[in-house]
Amino acid sequence: MAMGMQRRANVRLPPEVNRVLYIRNLPYKITGEEMYDIFGKYGAIRQIRVGNTPETKGTAFVVYEDIFDAKNACDHLSGFNVCNRYLVVLYYQPSKAFKKLDAEKKLDEIVKMKEKYGLNTPEQN
Repeated sequence: MAMGMQRRANVRLPPEVNRVLYIRNLPYKITGEEMYDIFGKYGAIRQIRVGNTPETKGTAFVVYEDIFDAKNACDHLSGFNVCNRYLVVLYYQPSKAFKKLDAEKKLDEIVKMKEKYGLNTPEQN
């Protein structure tokens, strides 16, 4: 047990990883209990909030006690089929600016990859 904990302490997690998962594309009729059944398999859950207004229907927040459990759930449940709907599981991003930064970073990586492999794709207008 002690050895496992030591190893985990040294794992570097990407900056967007956090204990709060934002779930989209849920069946509208899903219950909190069903959410616990699906997400509870990956670790202790502090809170689940299922959207119940017209704007938030089909979405939920799942808060794990442990960030590693949240990462595990995110990795495994993205694309999980519930009542013929495929779940979209994301880390909750409190700020929109953060998302923009992430998109720019991804674009940057694509450009670098193209340069690295000598790929030239037509410019998108």
